[in-house]
This record gives sequence, structure tokens and C-alpha cells, in this order.
Amino acid sequence: MQTYNKSLVWFRRDLRDYDHAALYHALKNSDHVFCIFIFDTDILNQLQDKADRRVEFIWESIKELKKAFQEHGGDLIVEYGPAKEIVVKQAQKLCVEAVFCNRDYEPNAIARDAHVAEKLANLKINFHQFKDQVLFEKDEVLTQQGKPYGVFTPYKNAHLKKLEDYFLKAYPVDRYIKHLARHSANAMPNLTDMGFKSTNLSQMKLPTGMSGALQLFEDFKERITHYQDARNFPAVKGPSYLSVHLRFGTISVRHLAKTAKNTIGAGAETWLNELIWRDFYFQILHHHPKVAQGQAYKLAFNALPFSNNQAIFQAWCDGVTGYPLVDAAMRQLNQTGYMHNRLRMLAASFLVKDLLIDWRWGERYFAQKLIDFDLSANNGGWQWAASTGCDAQPWFRIFNPITQSEKFDGAGKFIRKYVPELAACNDKEIHAPWLIPILRQQMLNILIGESYPSPIVDHATQRNLALSLYKSAEKNI
Repeated sequence: MQTYNKSLVWFRRDLRDYDHAALYHALKNSDHVFCIFIFDTDILNQLQDKADRRVEFIWESIKELKKAFQEHGGDLIVEYGPAKEIVVKQAQKLCVEAVFCNRDYEPNAIARDAHVAEKLANLKINFHQFKDQVLFEKDEVLTQQGKPYGVFTPYKNAHLKKLEDYFLKAYPVDRYIKHLARHSANAMPNLTDMGFKSTNLSQMKLPTGMSGALQLFEDFKERITHYQDARNFPAVKGPSYLSVHLRFGTISVRHLAKTAKNTIGAGAETWLNELIWRDFYFQILHHHPKVAQGQAYKLAFNALPFSNNQAIFQAWCDGVTGYPLVDAAMRQLNQTGYMHNRLRMLAASFLVKDLLIDWRWGERYFAQKLIDFDLSANNGGWQWAASTGCDAQPWFRIFNPITQSEKFDGAGKFIRKYVPELAACNDKEIHAPWLIPILRQQMLNILIGESYPSPIVDHATQRNLALSLYKSAEKNI
């Protein structure tokens, strides 16, 4: 790579100052490096809820990143507006010879970056992009026939075979940090300036920024041995809670994968598998961009005749379906922006195969609410649950919401937290409260149909309808 006098690093979903591909290459190959983050109105204007935890999480993380650069004698330029225009204007204003950034794989981001690259090229400014948010990208893991994988296990095996230490090495940013340009940028725009409001993020146990990510990771390393089993129980502190930090790059995926790979035990192995699933869905998005346009991966199931009852969908969104664990899951999402992964599968399966609602409706709702929303993983997860995706669960496999509840929240601890109106039920009653005799309901001061809804559908009936719907579609292939 040629060397430059001045360069600009454009931060997007990589909000950290260490083990950062674009920052490292810019610092190594430039005398003076400026850094910028843009609150992109092309994205923000699409957010209907102006109390969006994601925006506040990013804001807090950017504040920390800006301070980190200032401590090194540099600064972070923080702007608000259309990113594809601002980054070009700033590149001109700063008289840089190159713009560096890490690749983003979503269709809108690819189009934005192509636009920026063209504008910069017209100004004789180079544009360099790097792999950073995944372990392997695009065509790096293919079958022996040179085709993309459509089944996870062989993909995972090929991925692991290729995952040598070379791919997990950290980029030594500190070695060249002295090349940060010495300057002072303007103050950050605050949430109000951008038309957003503060949320309950500060009351949640979710520390932000690089320091928050490392804090969570240090805590998780103490628990990783038990991850394989603990991750399935929503009332247990089992997950890493790092998904939002991976989403916004406040921690390095290489650092996480290296730790998992070098830790002995089933827990670490299972967690590394989860990181590989993340890569898998990114490569599905790359090779099959149709999934980002609302198309099913399996075309046979692209137009399933779902009933799509709006009132039933709203009950699911609000967590008032009458199925306690499903309702608890949806209320957790609405109240915190987070949902336990086991419950994401259950809530999705329930929406599609019990309520007979198009999976795309649920995908859109999760996209609005999840603080860790990532297009590839969200789409992959929904298509998995709906049996329309690659390596999805078979269409005839339908979660029973009652047995799932009994198995994964046996004592009802999670249900009691988010569905407090059922708190007085005993551990057996709480999973199917409509079966509680009326006298017992009165004694508990719980009236099903009044203080808590009756089941919105009958699971056995809906299961048969779902099986019939999928069977008919499969016959028409």
C-alpha cells in the first residue's frame, strides 16, 4: 500500500481504538490520521421510536471513543447528517489523500460505500476497505467445488479448519498511534440535537463502549465453562451478553474467537460455534442478497398463505397471547431491547407456526426493537424458525410453548419477572395457567381471561394447520 501524508478513518460499526483493521492500516501508512463518526440521517430517519436504545448505546460508545483519542493527542470528529455526503466533504476539508474504513456487508451499506468511493475517486482520493467485523468474509470459506455453503455443520468444519492463529492476530494499533493527527474537533451533537430521547439504558445491566464490552467479557470468561448448558435457561446468567458489543464493534471478534479457541472445554467450543454461526449468516447475506429484500432462502416457501391476523399479531407484539413464556419473552424485548436466544427461537416459532403470521412481520418487529439488531443474524434466525432458510429446522418441527416453558423455565422464575400477574401461581401452574381450576384462580386472585388473557389460539389445532400449510407448499415444488 502506498503511503500518505493525511488520511481519514471512517468509523461505522467498529467503535473501538484497538485491534481495528482500518485504523491500523491508516496509522501505519499515513503521517497524520483524522478520525470521524457520522450519525447517519439516512439510517436514523427511518427509526420510528425516538427513544431508541441503539442510538443511545452508540452515543455513549462514541463519547468514550472520542475521549480515548483525545488522551492520545488526537480527537474524533462527530457529525450528524447524511454520511455519504459528509464523509466526502470532510475528506476535502481536511485535504486527505485517502479514506479508510472497515467493510459493511448489508446491501444499503454496500450501495452507500460504492457512492462514496465514486465521489472520492472523482476527487483523486483513495478509498480503502478492510475485513474487520467477521472472522471470514465473502468467498473465504467455500466448498471444494468453490460454491458457498448452505448447511452450517460443513461450513463450521471448513471454518474451523481454516481458523489458524494468523486470522486471530490483533492489529497492533498502539504501535503507530503517534500518527493520530493533533487537532481538536467540535463537541458531539447530543441526543436531543438529533431528535432522540434518553431511554432506560442506564438502568439496565448493559455497560456501553469499549470498557463495557471488556467488563462483560471478563465476567463471561469466569462462566464460559458452563455456557453449553446455562445458555438455554433465560432465568440463569448464561449468555455472554456481548451481542450488542459485537454489533457495534466495541469489542474485537478476533479477540473473542481467540479466547474461545484457546479455552479447553465444551462451553468454549459451543460459544465459538455461535461466533461461527454469525459468520455463516454474513456469508449467506453476501451470496444470497435476496434474503435482505424479504425473499425466502427456500423459494418453495416464499409465498406461504399465512392468515396474518393483525389483532393476533399485535397480541404477540404486546406479550398478551396467554402463553406465559412467549409473553415473558416479548415483554423482555419491549422493556429492555434484549431477548434471550432460546426465547427468540420460541417466540419466532410461535408467531409463525402457532399464530400463522408471516415470518417477515416478526423479522421487522425484532428489527425495530432489538438493541443488538443485525440484519444477517436476524434474518437468518427468523428464516431458521420459519423453516424457510438455509439449514433451518424442518417445517414439521414445531415448538410446543408449554413443554418449552416447563423445560427451560421450570421454576417459572423468568415468567414471574416479566409476567408478574402470574407470580402467585405455583411452579406447575405457571406454564399453562388456563388449566387452573376456577376456585384456585379465585384463591390466587388470578382470573384467566381478565387479569391474564386466555390462550389466543389452541396449540394442537394450530400445529395441524401449520403442518397442512407447509405440506401443501412442499407438494407444489
